[in-house]
Amino acid sequence: METFIQHARGLMARIAEGRDEQETYGRLAAGQSPLALFITCSDSRVVPSLITGARPGELFELRTAGNAVPVYQDDMAACAEAATIEYAMRVLRVADIVVCGHSHCGAVGAKARGEDLTGAPAVRDWLAQALSDELPSDEEPTVAAAVQQHVRQQVNRLRDYPCVQERLAAGEVNLHGWFYEVHTGMVAAHHPASDLFLPL
Repeated sequence: METFIQHARGLMARIAEGRDEQETYGRLAAGQSPLALFITCSDSRVVPSLITGARPGELFELRTAGNAVPVYQDDMAACAEAATIEYAMRVLRVADIVVCGHSHCGAVGAKARGEDLTGAPAVRDWLAQALSDELPSDEEPTVAAAVQQHVRQQVNRLRDYPCVQERLAAGEVNLHGWFYEVHTGMVAAHHPASDLFLPL
């Protein structure tokens, strides 16, 4: 924890000393206009700003175990994921949504391998609810095939949200499926025409 505290203190000092930094951070107080909604996993090895080079204010992030998008239902209970998606679409009006899965994903791997999660009941129940039972069996450590199929499914789930449908119909938003390799740093994007993930 001390490392984080020292970094925060150093950031404050740099802002206090530099006019450019003061202006940059001062603009953030006026509001946010992010370029994209970035939906990814809670995994600590996945750092959206590192992957994209985004500066503060440029990404609106939604992080869930397994970068899961709940299935949309007309009578769905209030949930943080749906609220975040709706806010990004109707209030912030971001132009792009990226669903970014990653290699070595514990959530997708557990689901694809049918692991026993009785010792972590909240995790077990979330995966049962949020991840499809149709993921391919994948015994590879990277679980790349299962993760890539999962990303396709999450992008398709987004299309069922009325707020996303509205923006898609108006040609105001683009959906992207990405796969990030934590062991190489490579990012591949899904190409619907070929149904393949190809390096950016």
